[in-house]
Amino acid sequence: MAIKFQYNKTSLQQLEKQLKMRERSLPTIKSKESALRLEVKHTRDEVNRLELQLEKEIQSYQDMVALWNEFKPELIAVKDVSLSTKKIAGVIVPVLDVIKFDIGHYSLFNAPAWFADGIDLLKKLAHIGIEAEFSEMKLELLEHARKKTTQKVNLFEKVQIPGYKDAIRKVKRFMEDEESLSKSSQKIMRANQEKKNTQEMIKEAEL
Repeated sequence: MAIKFQYNKTSLQQLEKQLKMRERSLPTIKSKESALRLEVKHTRDEVNRLELQLEKEIQSYQDMVALWNEFKPELIAVKDVSLSTKKIAGVIVPVLDVIKFDIGHYSLFNAPAWFADGIDLLKKLAHIGIEAEFSEMKLELLEHARKKTTQKVNLFEKVQIPGYKDAIRKVKRFMEDEESLSKSSQKIMRANQEKKNTQEMIKEAEL
């Protein structure tokens, strides 16, 4: 990124102001990046745990496949999913609150005895599956924010802060050179003036 500046005191002050602002902000941004990195890891572990749990629960009931043929899928449906939001390191993420189910009517006398357990099992599997989806949404949001924060840290650390320091160094060097040149010019002018005055005094003395 090319930093625009001019070789004067006003530009130098602006450059120093921008540098200070970035140097002050960098520790906060780094802290946010670390918090997001940690939260991304925890959330990824949570997603993996829920997916494994769901797979394990399904496999544990593989022996009941024949019984599931008797089950009526319309007996249970997800009615509503209540959610809220919370901030994690400045990022708004969804939070799963309550899952409501619609349970259909069936005859306790005519239906197989295991129907009630089957409904409870499906509620459990649906809850784990929905929770896993929410965790994946949360992971995507956190990972996106983490990447953007890392990019900002790199931009400040590797591009902008060194760029502003280099620009400040160039302006200061130019101003110092200009001051030295001005002092040298003044010395030469004074020396010339003194020489001229001396010559005039000598001429007057000769007269």
